[in-house]
Formats: sequence, structure tokens, C-alpha cells
Amino acid sequence: MKPLEALQATLAGEHAAVYLYEVLGARVSRSRQPRLFASVDDAFRLHRRQRDSLARRIDRLGADPVAAEVAYQLPGRVVTPADMEEAALLVERRLATVYGQLVGSTVGSDRRWALGALDSCAVRQLAFRGTPEMFPGKTP
Repeated sequence: MKPLEALQATLAGEHAAVYLYEVLGARVSRSRQPRLFASVDDAFRLHRRQRDSLARRIDRLGADPVAAEVAYQLPGRVVTPADMEEAALLVERRLATVYGQLVGSTVGSDRRWALGALDSCAVRQLAFRGTPEMFPGKTP
């Protein structure tokens, strides 16, 4: 995959993550599920920053950043706290895969940035009851 294609694919993934975390943030109770609320809120803020950083990187390359969709299909039911954790974990795993592709497609500062984002996805998976992986983001 060419670097610009990988950046665009990663930006598309971040658009979807921001959407999901907006939905989850509206559904999780700060008072009844404070740990989950904090994890969702932290993930939302981080993915927004990463989305914006990717858009700037793409813009610096002289390309138009891929736009967000109007809406995204949620990864299943997101009603209970367990549903919300499962949805967040799935999104973080998908993003880790996309960031893994970005690491493999870029060099220099873009690769270093992608490695940091991949590491962050792997750590965030633990907040949503994921298990540590030897090589997060590696496609089978």
C-alpha cells in the first residue's frame, strides 16, 4: 500500500472510531459506570486528536483528506456496559490492524507517529477488557 493510501485508510478508520465513541459516550453513565465512562471519554478525545493529525498529514502531502461518512454501522448491540466494551474493543482491534498497515507503508516521522498510535491502540484494548497480544495490529 502506498503511504498516502495507508494514511487515507487510517483516517477513515479514525472517522469511524470517533463516531462510535460519540455514540458510546451518549449511552454510558458517568455515575453508574465511572471506569467505562472514563475509558470511553479518553478514547474519544484521543481518536479525535489522531483523526485531526492524520488529516493535517494528508493535507501536507497535497491531497484532500477522506471525508467522514454521514453515519456508520455500529458493531452490534451497544446497550449494556458489556456491549459497549465489546464494541470499543472491536474498534480498537480494527484500528490496530489499520495502524499496523500504516507502519508498514510509511517511513520517517509518519512511521514513528504510526508506531505510537499502534501502541496506544494496543494499550487501550486493555481498558476494554482485551488481552495483550504479542504483535498487535499484525494481520494473519
